Amino acid sequence: IGLGVMYYNRYQAGVRQDTLAKALRVDDASAGAAPDPGGRLHFDTEDEKSKVREQAFADVAARYSGTQEGAIAEMYLAGWAIDKGDLAGAEKRFKRVVDDAPKAYAALARLALAQVYASESKTTDAEKVLRELIANPASTVSKEQATIVLGQVLATSKPDEAHKLLDPLRESTRIPVSRAAITAAGSIPKTA
Repeated sequence: IGLGVMYYNRYQAGVRQDTLAKALRVDDASAGAAPDPGGRLHFDTEDEKSKVREQAFADVAARYSGTQEGAIAEMYLAGWAIDKGDLAGAEKRFKRVVDDAPKAYAALARLALAQVYASESKTTDAEKVLRELIANPASTVSKEQATIVLGQVLATSKPDEAHKLLDPLRESTRIPVSRAAITAAGSIPKTA
């Protein structure tokens, strides 16, 4: 029975990966008057490609919610919503990933959700999400990365607190962390 379950799970993972790969091929398709000679998918207009692409990713997200492939599809859809200026739609999709996806993807969605909140001037919501992320980092979002983003979010409303968060990271032995903290702290005005 255990061997059968293992093979079934592998088969299902392969099906999910194939479905996501098909959606990614649509995303990679060319659009315009002349088809791509490389054999890629082709659409006559960018609007046609966009509709098919969004439908393909929406299908993956709906069919495979809670899986890695479903989370990837939701993240693509949320990114396109942001590109269109639909922050409410992006927020909804990121929340879905936070609630249902594996931890690594949920952490990425939590970070993106906080940035959406910050751009909507929902600083309190962004701060709450980032503090949760700092308390529970993942392999995809470190505690330091979440702290730096929180410092940037608090830069205008609570500059003293932002400096308290960022100043210890400026001394980090990890050079990328130190540089990011120095850059973020440098853009925050010092208060008396």
